Amino acid sequence: MNAIEVRGVKKSYGPDFSLHDVNLEVKMGKIFALLGPNGAGKTTLVKLILNLMHADHGEIKIKDIPSHLASSRVGVGFIPEKFSFFPYYTVRGVLEFFGTMKGLKGLDLKTQIDNALKDLDIAELQNRKLQSLSKGQVQRTGLASLLVGEHDVLILDEPFSGLDPIGMRDLKDIIRRQRAEGKTIFLNSHILSEMEQICDDVAILNKGEILFSGSIQSIADKGQNLEDFFYQLVSKKE
Repeated sequence: MNAIEVRGVKKSYGPDFSLHDVNLEVKMGKIFALLGPNGAGKTTLVKLILNLMHADHGEIKIKDIPSHLASSRVGVGFIPEKFSFFPYYTVRGVLEFFGTMKGLKGLDLKTQIDNALKDLDIAELQNRKLQSLSKGQVQRTGLASLLVGEHDVLILDEPFSGLDPIGMRDLKDIIRRQRAEGKTIFLNSHILSEMEQICDDVAILNKGEILFSGSIQSIADKGQNLEDFFYQLVSKKE
């Protein structure tokens, strides 16, 4: 069973295709990155996977369950590129909100929140309101919300956006730990250097078409790094 399967998916806006006959497999327990330049269709595909948009054609499954069924998203955690929430909530309040929505309560809720605050290095911010935080601190809060509750598939849309170098390193460590616990991590990103360090598999999307899907190791076996391989593929389609 794959964590995510995309079969023959098309999505158009008027006469232009945002996605054209996209096929993709994300294996369970792997770190997977969807790569592409701005406007490639990455965020559109993520929205389709989460059933926030509907495809014109094709099929998407999460853990073998069609994505249009709400049950497909049980155990799936998601954070958008720009995490936002009610500005008057405190950091702890945000995590309490999401934890309660996921059915946690009492000591279990408190313990998971405390651990998430520690993992994202924002424990000292827990009583501050979101409106007083920097972009990076808000992003860390959003990422912490994914560590509260039970998930086996995590979908992160440009998760490194707004993070400083320390935050980026911390997030990479967290992603690796999630994989070690058997979770699947789907990353949507254009930061190639970071993806090469942490990913098992990647797909390259440009102008709505998948140009490559395979392992990082298969790229290395060609004697290339990810950046050069990406540039060669994408530049051919320009």
